[in-house]
Amino acid sequence: MMTLRMSPTSPYVRKVRALLIEKNMDGEVAMAPVDAHASPEALTRANPLSKIPVLEREDGTVLYDSPVICEYLDSLTEAPRLYPPMGPERWQVLRRQALADGIMDAQVLRLMERRWHPEGTISQGWLDRQKAAITRALDALEAEAGSFRQDAPTMGELAIGCALGYLDFRAPDDAWRDGRPALASWFEVFAVRPAIAETAPPADAPLPGG
Repeated sequence: MMTLRMSPTSPYVRKVRALLIEKNMDGEVAMAPVDAHASPEALTRANPLSKIPVLEREDGTVLYDSPVICEYLDSLTEAPRLYPPMGPERWQVLRRQALADGIMDAQVLRLMERRWHPEGTISQGWLDRQKAAITRALDALEAEAGSFRQDAPTMGELAIGCALGYLDFRAPDDAWRDGRPALASWFEVFAVRPAIAETAPPADAPLPGG
């Protein structure tokens, strides 16, 4: 059996877990929780960057990070395919995944800035830059939300769902739904899909490194 080194609070891990549920493969991968911030040997041996997720295959080889793992797992079974074959739709899916990943990246950077820097050394300019990136990305998603799928989603929609869920989890005061009715309406329905609902992070989870 394959093993996924993971944390239930990581939005990148959530993408992988959501894909496994969509493809009815969640029973084929064992979950191995790990604290990436502690850089345990088992993780750094698998991924020298000490980042999750990491997929350890049955032959002992490893894959990282989430886009690579997700596309590999998608290739193992034909249906449903979450990454389209070569062509315009594939590039759209990959672009949307990249935009969603960028939202996650920016929010993680905001979180780390506040978490690891002592009071008085936090860079408000850095926080503002990440918030602005998230705002622009959300506005771009609002403009496209009318074309997002509810049924038979691609990896683009799954990644977007994970990104919006991460904002709800780590930045609820940002109220990302304000002024974005189409995106909010889509997510309200999409969030109850098993792949999203069953991978939601625990509400009482501590901050990373805590």
